[in-house]
Amino acid sequence: MSITQKGDVHVSTDGHVTVLEIRRPPNNFFDLDLIRDLSSLVEALDEDSDCRAILLASEGKAFCAGADFQRRPAELAGAVEDRNPLYSEAVRLFHNRKPIVAAVQGPAIGGGLGLSLVADFRVAAPEARFGANFVKLGIHPGFGLTHTLPRVIGVQKAQWMFMTGRRLTGEEAAAVGLVDLLVPADRLRAEAMALAQEIAEGAPLAVQSTRATLRRGLADAVQAQTDHEFVEQKWLARTEDHREGIRAVAERRPGRFVAR
Repeated sequence: MSITQKGDVHVSTDGHVTVLEIRRPPNNFFDLDLIRDLSSLVEALDEDSDCRAILLASEGKAFCAGADFQRRPAELAGAVEDRNPLYSEAVRLFHNRKPIVAAVQGPAIGGGLGLSLVADFRVAAPEARFGANFVKLGIHPGFGLTHTLPRVIGVQKAQWMFMTGRRLTGEEAAAVGLVDLLVPADRLRAEAMALAQEIAEGAPLAVQSTRATLRRGLADAVQAQTDHEFVEQKWLARTEDHREGIRAVAERRPGRFVAR
């Protein structure tokens, strides 16, 4: 693929591995444009026979801190669509055929955690943080996380993360199976690339076929789950608790919720 940049996503190659690097430092907040650009790129790479694996990475202190609720706090409350366009783009990501390794150097929070779970494998540094902090924002989980997180770490551990909003360190995430390989920060990109290269050494058609079997029905399940998540998010976005949650997170304090 000859593209070297699409929006805020930089594209490079190393052998049969294509690197997609999000460049919105320091927090790498996502929006519809970013997820659309990523989904378009992975679709193009599905048709590129030279690409046998993808390394998903980001520039800055965070892998992806999710949506920026401070800039667009009313987006969900004003939504009238039956289906969130952003989630439709996320589903496109789950339809891709090439294996993905994510290099997680810092926070992967909320939808950023969801983005990391698009990948088949997560390589992380101890400084990484994984959080599904939706209840602290007074909102329902999204990005298909209510399907993808239990699929990776089990229902009980996923419920624990969702209900508490607690952030896991790199070590804690590795202990529950959310991280596949924990490496020092200065070796993160190299080790993630080494894993992607190891995958790319396999017979590409066999790798893709095996992956498709293991992920059979995943994209359809994410579509159904994001439809439900969006319904819940729309009414919760109109509550006092959601407005308080946004303030509380911004002010780094516990929320004073009133169940309204």
